[in-house]
Amino acid sequence: MDISKIDNNFSAKCGVSSKSDIKFYNIENPPFKIYGIYKENGFFRRMPEEVAENVSEGVYHLHTNTAGGRVRFRTDSPYVAIRATMSNIGKMPHFALAGSAGFDLYIDNVYVNTYVPPYNIENGYEDCIDVGCGGLRDVTVNFPLYSNVTELYVGLSDGARIEAPPPYSYEKPIVFYGSSITQGGCASRPGTCYESIVSRYFDCNYINLGFSGNARAEDTMIDYVKGLDMSVFVLDYDHNAPNEEHLRATHEKMFNAVREKHPSLPIIIMSRPKALLNEWETERLDIITKTYKNALSRGDKNVYLLTNKDLTALCGNEGTVDNCHPTDFGFASMAQAVISVLNKIL
Repeated sequence: MDISKIDNNFSAKCGVSSKSDIKFYNIENPPFKIYGIYKENGFFRRMPEEVAENVSEGVYHLHTNTAGGRVRFRTDSPYVAIRATMSNIGKMPHFALAGSAGFDLYIDNVYVNTYVPPYNIENGYEDCIDVGCGGLRDVTVNFPLYSNVTELYVGLSDGARIEAPPPYSYEKPIVFYGSSITQGGCASRPGTCYESIVSRYFDCNYINLGFSGNARAEDTMIDYVKGLDMSVFVLDYDHNAPNEEHLRATHEKMFNAVREKHPSLPIIIMSRPKALLNEWETERLDIITKTYKNALSRGDKNVYLLTNKDLTALCGNEGTVDNCHPTDFGFASMAQAVISVLNKIL
């Protein structure tokens, strides 16, 4: 029996038909402000299509996943609906569909609810969340972590006020580069990946350049990342190097390329968030630690290291769904560690 037949709380309430006064707005038009992604050739993307295509087949496939995408605005509407057109829906046995393919809603930086997609989602969905009446409030809708979005419309009460959002306290983005964990696997919803937690804590903008299984510090990717205008760079690159030799040849290379371009940029080097490391994982930790120590030996005052122990201080060995990808508990632990460093920087 379908669980929703006996417990309505497990049903996906994907509809806006009860709102007779609803009016939809294309988020690509003012006063809506889009962060972390932008529209190019019919898709929301995290980086230019041409660059992604030249990095690797995997990055090209994944760069249209909307991890880190947000739309922000102000409204006094008593509800906020969405109507999304999507493609390439991410479905995995160990990853909540609400995280891989769902949107979630924050009002005044506080979580309200999730736009839960139906399990049989194919080309998108619509949903509505009641938020009550309370005057103008700041709204953030977070995009899916592992799916593509081609269009998004926000539905509000006809006649409701809509205004541009206030800027972030830190508008220049923090840039995160790394693996599937960086992309957000396996957060239960978009707002619980570690970058989103960090963003809310500091009210800071960010760009998610996590590429599941495909963070390999290719020359094209290095050239792209070092050209970004950023407030902090988080080098969360460990997992996806095909072997230790590749990591040794590319990790410090990427760090040095970014440092040469940005002499005073704060750079955080991160290990994998796994409490108990095996032999080859320990070797990888040694490699990235060497990048950090070499930077210190050159007099670098703006480099920081977060090891596996730092990243799992809150959750221990209980923070993953598969001994690799964090649960929300694991992401909260990672965020706590990153916040402790950013408190010194920001």
